[in-house]
Amino acid sequence: MNKVANIFKGLFSVGSLCAAILIAAPAAHAQEAVALDGKVKVERVETVDGKEQTVFKEPTSVVPGDKLVFSTAYRNTSTQPVDNFVVTNPLPGAVMLAETDDSFEVSVDGGATFGALADLTITDAEAGQRAAKPADVTHIRWTLARIAPGEEGVLEYHAIVR
Repeated sequence: MNKVANIFKGLFSVGSLCAAILIAAPAAHAQEAVALDGKVKVERVETVDGKEQTVFKEPTSVVPGDKLVFSTAYRNTSTQPVDNFVVTNPLPGAVMLAETDDSFEVSVDGGATFGALADLTITDAEAGQRAAKPADVTHIRWTLARIAPGEEGVLEYHAIVR
């Protein structure tokens, strides 16, 4: 995961993708109680026994158009439940969101405000105010209502290299 990409908009590294995967924004106690682990995988199509299969691999290089899956695994390591735990992932500038999902909210203003993509607008220098598109998304946020002691899960989103 920390290997430098050979081609990624000329200067972008896979390590930079991983560094931008997640920001947990809960209270200090909750930060200590919930362990987070971010990963990124690239989607590849391989032929195995004459059949094409989609596989997800640790990227060593990526190029524009590659499909990526960013994931954040979480686990409550405490003996107490954690309520309203927020995980915010900034999207690296070299990728754009591939699709939205009801499980998360998005921001198109650098993380200042969040909502459903369909409800957000941006001001475009050419078009004025317009509906936000997946390419405008700067951050993704999940709010986990309650994480029981020992509970674990994975949050993920799909992106495309610009």
